[in-house]
Amino acid sequence: MKDLTLILFERIGLLLVIAFVLTRTPGFKKLLDRKFNKGMSIVHAIVFGAFAIASTTTGILIADGTVLNVDFIVLPVEDDQLIVSMSLVAVVIAGLLGGPFVGFGAGLIAGIHLMFLGGVGWLANGFVNPLTGLLAGLTARFFSNERVISPLKALFIGVFPPVLQMQLLLIFYTDALDIVEIVDWIGLPLVLSNSLAIAIFTAMVGIVLKEQENEAAIATKQALTIAEEAIPYLKKDFSGDMAEGIAELLYERLELAAVSVTNNKEVLAYKGIGRHHLIGEPIRSSVAQEAIRTKVMQVTYKKEEVECKEKNCPLQAAIMIPITQGTEHTGLIIFYFRKPEHISPVELTMAEGLGKFISNQLTMLHAEKLKMHMRDTELRNLQAQINPHFLFNTLQLIATLFRENAETARHLTLKLASFMRFNLRLVSKSLVELEKECEHVEAYTSIIQARFMDRLRININKPDDLSNIYIPPSTIQPLVENCINHGLHHKSKGGKIEIDISLEETDVFILVRDNGDGFPEHVLQFAGEQPLSEGKSGGIGIYNVNQRLVSLLGESSKLSIRNLPQGGSEVYFRIPKSHHLERKVIL
Repeated sequence: MKDLTLILFERIGLLLVIAFVLTRTPGFKKLLDRKFNKGMSIVHAIVFGAFAIASTTTGILIADGTVLNVDFIVLPVEDDQLIVSMSLVAVVIAGLLGGPFVGFGAGLIAGIHLMFLGGVGWLANGFVNPLTGLLAGLTARFFSNERVISPLKALFIGVFPPVLQMQLLLIFYTDALDIVEIVDWIGLPLVLSNSLAIAIFTAMVGIVLKEQENEAAIATKQALTIAEEAIPYLKKDFSGDMAEGIAELLYERLELAAVSVTNNKEVLAYKGIGRHHLIGEPIRSSVAQEAIRTKVMQVTYKKEEVECKEKNCPLQAAIMIPITQGTEHTGLIIFYFRKPEHISPVELTMAEGLGKFISNQLTMLHAEKLKMHMRDTELRNLQAQINPHFLFNTLQLIATLFRENAETARHLTLKLASFMRFNLRLVSKSLVELEKECEHVEAYTSIIQARFMDRLRININKPDDLSNIYIPPSTIQPLVENCINHGLHHKSKGGKIEIDISLEETDVFILVRDNGDGFPEHVLQFAGEQPLSEGKSGGIGIYNVNQRLVSLLGESSKLSIRNLPQGGSEVYFRIPKSHHLERKVIL
């Protein structure tokens, strides 16, 4: 018995090596995912049936109570010889992983092979294999919540198939006087070797599952990283430049034969082998069109479904990843592969995750752009509105001056025209040159000083060269207007406003100061952060200015407001000399 046990373990070791190779195949990994149809079930039954045949071929041949020196059992054996088969290991594994259908199919193949080989026990061996496969598959249903049964449970389950085999030998061969001795001799070694082999095999399966989970986690992380790296390209909208950047990024980061980016109609960018997939070509593949129509990722494992116009195209499989923006389809990212077997669950996980990440990024960027455009348009429209009282008072002043001082009246008319022209152009610009903004402020202050005469004095201090510096339009003028309408509202004379513009190393510092009443303490902490009614010391103009500075130039350019110890207040901010935002200037 000891020698028989050692021989069985030696043969089982060889089978486990084959089993380990089997667990490395893509088809076996698909079996673990339990995503197979009837056709795949037949394939898996045949594979495990072949594994069972290999187990029988490397089995042991017994005659007259001794082990015969036979390396492989290929041809039918003598009637007095008994085959001790390891086929039950493969059949049990087939049932535990694939269910009753796969288990029964593999057992049927193994049983027919054993019946063909003949010898003592051919009927019992032929009958026990399909029965074991069916029972193993039914047993697996009790553990359906587990992807694979634990090795300890498998060790316990593996005890029963050899015991069932021994029982059938005793039932079918009651006339054989030595069958009891044979069963007594081979029973315990078979139970030990089979149950241990099944437990080791399930442990291998557990390792494969962990590898799959790790690979999926790595693929998801990589997809997220690529999606983040793609953000600068996605900001360019779905255009040729964006597609070229995305295709280059994916081709460099992933091990793909080729990658292409399309819109709904044609190829926008292509990287990789098969250079005949030209940019500008229409989308021919029916699988790609299906992905566009359903907005669901499609996979093709057939070269003809890639539908390349070149007969010798090296690309034989592809993953079609739909990219959406909200509820609307935007385009496709297509991963090409040299062979169908190169598409593993890792690639599928990567592709699906990448498609979702990029689609989400596009949706969020679109929402942010829409929100910014809406807010920007609203702010520009608000700032483009001319206070009717200001316009009426100015026109009345000009009319009066024409009788008293025609030259001054003509000068103010030109300033008013410049002021209104600038306001009308606000709706078409997000940024203007600081020199133009200063001209706008000077036009406004000229009109104001003419109106208030000795009551108000406005000084503007600025460098001579302000070229290539951009600022949101109508930023300084509302701050000056706020000083006049609220800070200096109660001053009948001696009002003073200082506008200081100075160049620093990387920024331009702009300050507006007055010697008026200052901000009430209960308003100061909210000024610029939220819109205040006109009855609360202004606040709407300051809020609009602050929002435009922050949205266009960033938090570093937001307004700072404080009251001065000697009276009055000052509002100041910084703008970069060269910011990193895309300039929206319309010259």
